[in-house]
Amino acid sequence: MAGVELGDAYPEIDDHRQLLETALKCQRCRLRGTCKQVVFADGSPVSRIMFIGEGPGKDEDIQGRPFVGRAGQLLDRILEAASFNRQEVYITNVVKCRPPDNRLPNPDEINLCRGYLEAQIRIIRPAIIVCLGSLASQVVIDPKARITKIRGQWFQRQGIKIMATFHPAALLRNEGYKRPVWEDFKKIRDEYHRL
Repeated sequence: MAGVELGDAYPEIDDHRQLLETALKCQRCRLRGTCKQVVFADGSPVSRIMFIGEGPGKDEDIQGRPFVGRAGQLLDRILEAASFNRQEVYITNVVKCRPPDNRLPNPDEINLCRGYLEAQIRIIRPAIIVCLGSLASQVVIDPKARITKIRGQWFQRQGIKIMATFHPAALLRNEGYKRPVWEDFKKIRDEYHRL
């Protein structure tokens, strides 16, 4: 299983606030020049569960928080139905700046930003990571991962249990994904309660 290296980036930073301040000043890729602000994370930096999406959209870029648009509102409802409080989980994205026109981030943008994700994982030390959608799954689990093939399965790396499920935006486009996502979230909830 190839994917994100958990913990190699920014070894000199061991504090969430310090990592956030570093990210807020980042100019490493062209995305920073096309967005309003860096959208770093939301929720609790001491959470045992981390949700990772692909990148901020228009609403997220305006508000400075991940998952606040229509897909985020749906994620909130899913979290609540699965007995998670949004403020008690940790939510972030693969890239921290909005790609123009809400396109997927390019490989070079992902590579320049992935150090922040690696450091977030190292500092937060979640017991569970949930990859929301194909891109997060390919970055965290395996570059060749196909969401339709791996969703709902547990993977493990460095003691962290990892599961991929469909991105909430996909549910807005395809109602048929709602049942599989609910089945995935029940597994996630049950595993979380076993911690």
